[in-house]
Amino acid sequence: MDAHVSLAEVAVRSPKAVICLLSALRFHELTTENPVNVYVMLPVGVQRPRMSNPRLEVFWASPNAYHAGIEEHLISGVKVRITSPAKTVVDCFKYRSKVGINVAVEALRDAWRKKKASADELWKIARLCRMTNIMRPYFESIVA
Repeated sequence: MDAHVSLAEVAVRSPKAVICLLSALRFHELTTENPVNVYVMLPVGVQRPRMSNPRLEVFWASPNAYHAGIEEHLISGVKVRITSPAKTVVDCFKYRSKVGINVAVEALRDAWRKKKASADELWKIARLCRMTNIMRPYFESIVA
């Protein structure tokens, strides 16, 4: 059984859902957290998927933020859309009140250390999501 089978279940039952935040961090091996819920992003205006298992934590994004930094991965024979490591890190800063600033900083540190995201990738997404001012001091302390 694939360790990420719940992500494939969500992809089958909600094709517009993009796996994000803690679930994407776990998929990219950028956290030690093991989320209870599956974190998904939907475009603004799309209804919340009706499913009780797996439980979802839903976030809505503007069209630009929704389409940026999406990768497709094959999990249990299903194409699953997951935010890239760079987009996932930026989203953690964007939703830091939900996931915690410590999680966001750990994700940034791990993505940089494991070379999963370059400075250019991070800043491109950070600009798009208007997170450069929030992320700059953390990024400078990690890179220095």
